[in-house]
Formats: sequence, C-alpha cells, structure tokens
Amino acid sequence: MSHYYEEKDLEKFQEVGKYRADLFDNFMNYYQGVMAAGALTVREKALIALAVAHTVQCPYCIDAYTRASLENGSNLEEMTEAVHVAAAIRGGAALAHGVQMHNVAAKITM
Repeated sequence: MSHYYEEKDLEKFQEVGKYRADLFDNFMNYYQGVMAAGALTVREKALIALAVAHTVQCPYCIDAYTRASLENGSNLEEMTEAVHVAAAIRGGAALAHGVQMHNVAAKITM
C-alpha cells in the first residue's frame, strides 16, 4: 500500500539540492554547523530536534532524530520526556493565544 509518507523517501533528501545545489549546500553547511557539538552536546541537540520534529509534525524528522537520539546515547525515557515537553509547550502556546481571543472579544462586545 502506498502512502504520502514513505520511510525510504528520507534517503532521497539529497535530491532536494538537484537544481539549486548552491542553496542546498549553504543550508547543509549551516545545518551541520548547528548540529555539531558546541555549548550543547550532539546528544542534547538531537533531543531538542526530536521534540521540535514532533511539534512541526514532520515524520521524516521524527525518524531521523529518533535514530540520532538513540545513536547519541539517549534512551526512550529521555526521548519520551522530550516529546512531552514539546507537547506542553505547544499546548501552552495554544492556551496563551486565548488572550488574543479575549482581546478581540472585548473590542467587539464594547
């Protein structure tokens, strides 16, 4: 059965740079610099990326950063907690935007 998301498609990521290699190379250089060890370890960055991947709901990113997290020493308990942090922030942001609803409602009902 064919799906929009196919796990094997992640291997084709390089094809994105086929027609504008310069832009793709610029992105990849930036990405590699960001994901290298610095003030944060590669393991910590992989966990952050895993949480963000869940927030932006990218199945390819979830696959890639699940693998990266495991390969860099994280375990399922840590990874699950990172996903819960992402869910809490996303949920909190939705609730915080309720202030905007209250502001608009106040203007309309004045």
